[in-house]
Amino acid sequence: MSASDKDEVEQSSAPLIEHLMELRTRLIWSIGGFFVAFLFCFFFAKALFNFLVVPFKWATSWAGLDPTKVELIYTAPQEFFFTQIKLAMFGGMVIAFPLIATQIYKFIAPGLYRNERAAFLPFLIASPILFLIGASLVYFFFTPMVMWFFLTMQQSGGDGEVQISLLPKVSEYLSLIMTLIFSFGLVFQLPVVTSLMARVGMLSSQALVDKRKWAIVIAFVVAAVLTPPDPLSQIGLAIPTIILYEISIITARMIERSKAKEESARKAEDGEEEKPEDNPPADNPV
Repeated sequence: MSASDKDEVEQSSAPLIEHLMELRTRLIWSIGGFFVAFLFCFFFAKALFNFLVVPFKWATSWAGLDPTKVELIYTAPQEFFFTQIKLAMFGGMVIAFPLIATQIYKFIAPGLYRNERAAFLPFLIASPILFLIGASLVYFFFTPMVMWFFLTMQQSGGDGEVQISLLPKVSEYLSLIMTLIFSFGLVFQLPVVTSLMARVGMLSSQALVDKRKWAIVIAFVVAAVLTPPDPLSQIGLAIPTIILYEISIITARMIERSKAKEESARKAEDGEEEKPEDNPPADNPV
């Protein structure tokens, strides 16, 4: 290998090593932040679980039952312990998400132009906000509604009926509410994803309008897959998805208008620079 080839290899490997070191630093910060958040949530796991049971208590009130007698069970000795670990992992990921997203942004930001960074940053801020909106909708409305639906299937017994009472397991209740939070939080990212795709030119508002019928069908199919097998939660997820799809169309149109104005302004500036002088100098007489 010649000296010039060695220099070329060294010049190409130096940036790669720097990127790998930068990636290692960002991963350490992300994993460390998640681990700290996990320990914090695990320490308060029982309090967090009791907080998540509050919608169940609201549902018992809606069903005309005593909310002070809400009871959950676990049938395996280790079940509640692993439930607390799952809860701590879920809560740790939610708490550490801003830090993880910041580390991702800092890693990719040097490779973006200034206008691209300015366009990407608002979506980075909007994503956790929309996720929290979806999670709040689950906590304050859909979880009580779903649990009320299940509570209405109980039988008090007597008159030829056997007594049937709802005694949910702690792991199953946590899985239910985590599934709902994840589903709604994921669906509420729809405007962010479509807006990013529209900004980079991968998607247009007209394409979204043309695929509206398919989007409605897919919304109900996805809702049936992600939510428990009851019509209330499925309809409750499908309808916000369709509304968010319409919001995505409006957002894509706004982005297209903004890009058109920027393009017109750029062409106008280029036209002024290339415009010839109004009074060109006359030729010298012979």
